Amino acid sequence: MPLVVVFLVALWAACMYFGFLYAFPVVCVLSVVAATLTGAVHYHVRAGEVLLPATAGGPSPAVPGEAGETRDPAFRHYLFGQAGQDWWRVAGFAVPAIWRTVRRTLRTLTRWLMSNTQGFFLVPVWLAVVVGVAVAAVPLGAAAAAVAAAYAVVCGAGMLLWAAGVLLVRGAEGVLMLIRRILQTCPHPQCYARFALPEYACPSCGERHRRLVPNRDGAFRHVCRCGTRLPTAIVLGRFRLQAYCPECDRALPHRIGRARIEPLPFVGGPDAGKTTFMVLAVNALHGVVREARGRAGFVVQGDEAAFSRLRQELRLGKVSKTTTRAPSATMVDITLPGAKPRSGNRILYLFDPSGEGFTGAAQVEAMSYLAHGEAMLIVVDPFALPLVQRGLSEAERRTLKDAGVVLSPEDPSDTFQRVRNELAARADGGRQKRVAVVVTKADLLRRTAVGHDADDLPAWFDGVGLGNMVRDLARTAAEVRYLSSGLPADTAAIGRLLAWLTGLPVPEPGAPSDASPHAAPEKDAGADEEELTLTDLRRPWNPVKAAAGRAPLGYRLFRRSLFGASLLLCAATLAFLAARAWSLLGAIVIAS
Repeated sequence: MPLVVVFLVALWAACMYFGFLYAFPVVCVLSVVAATLTGAVHYHVRAGEVLLPATAGGPSPAVPGEAGETRDPAFRHYLFGQAGQDWWRVAGFAVPAIWRTVRRTLRTLTRWLMSNTQGFFLVPVWLAVVVGVAVAAVPLGAAAAAVAAAYAVVCGAGMLLWAAGVLLVRGAEGVLMLIRRILQTCPHPQCYARFALPEYACPSCGERHRRLVPNRDGAFRHVCRCGTRLPTAIVLGRFRLQAYCPECDRALPHRIGRARIEPLPFVGGPDAGKTTFMVLAVNALHGVVREARGRAGFVVQGDEAAFSRLRQELRLGKVSKTTTRAPSATMVDITLPGAKPRSGNRILYLFDPSGEGFTGAAQVEAMSYLAHGEAMLIVVDPFALPLVQRGLSEAERRTLKDAGVVLSPEDPSDTFQRVRNELAARADGGRQKRVAVVVTKADLLRRTAVGHDADDLPAWFDGVGLGNMVRDLARTAAEVRYLSSGLPADTAAIGRLLAWLTGLPVPEPGAPSDASPHAAPEKDAGADEEELTLTDLRRPWNPVKAAAGRAPLGYRLFRRSLFGASLLLCAATLAFLAARAWSLLGAIVIAS
């Protein structure tokens, strides 16, 4: 019996000696390698489950924001929320999975190696596995640091690109707005608001986006909740979307933000002939734009229908009276070829309120659109001037009555003074860049004794009681032009006046143009084939929409970049550690 015990003790000692001398280092190294590879594989399998699917759902769902005061119904940029969520989801899946694998492996090996008598002889092997798994924490920690570095590099580079994109697009947008002197206002009554940014509707689902600018939802594109990509700036095509007023939620004209809005109020008392002149002016301006090889058209169907009716009435000799004191602007979109964008694009807001709207200070105050523009058209009914009325003979009065002229009790000087008082409340004191003064019914005026010498309008005005208006305009307006208008109308002169008033660079008479010298003469601006019609001068946005259930393109690019970068850096780190360990082991062997 003592010999058996001695033999077993000797055998155990031999197993311990050779086990720790030969088996322990080999098994320990293999355990370190196996544990490290197992941990790295576990992490990247879980990372692949989170980062590689193209769907918006999955282990780390991509959820768009809900429309509200501070959010648009759009996906946030990946770096602002989703990147952190994905990181925690991957870590939350990978770390517990690695820990479960370690516990299960050690429990299984302990049961296999140490549960019976052979455990006394396999202690070096078991201990080598335990030590190897523990030591594997070092390369796994290095691998985790490499993965964190990959996230930092990708997210940092993405953040720099996002910031550069935001600065670039916003800078270009600001310069564009400044150069083109872009003005954005609402054309609708009870609003007339001036704003910096309209609301835009998604062309696919109709959801409104109040902050479609480079921000945390994206620098170049926002992704609507429905998956449609939307441009964030005018320079990127935002003007092709349908815009809405942020104050009253009503539709705005096409190309708002790209073309300057030019509010043009027609100022005049009752029966001054504002509507008649506006019909003549729109037709004449269309002819001038067409002659310059430009394009023009109404923005909304209602304006086209209304002007078609007014043209027909004008042909019959009597245009119906305007009864609306707070009108919706008649919108005309104009573009000229070859002209600078600053001057060759205009969206005209033509405001034609009833003359009764100018007979009281409170009514004029409600015309808040007067505060937005830098041009104004004053329509003067000469037969509303008291001195002109007193200078008419009985025969002249009968002639005017037969022509349908009603002698208005509203003095044009009073109308102008009310408008002038309203404009004086502006920060610039109501200064205007361009003012046109149009005397209507000039064909009838020239038949009277008091108006036969009304060729020099400023001098004639001074003699009939409007001298104060002429002097006030000379002081507060950069440039003033005067025009007499009657029937038949001088469409060329009216067209040039409107082009000047709205800042359109049309060629002056006799100036060289692209038109052929042998071209046919201009037809009557009222001809049906040349009437202004509904026109959309933009190309509507062609929506690029992700398939249902797919994550935004930016999410997919960032996720795959993160997965690829972490895989490469992790593999490079482990290869470097393996090479260093092999070199160190070789040095130890040589030294021993």
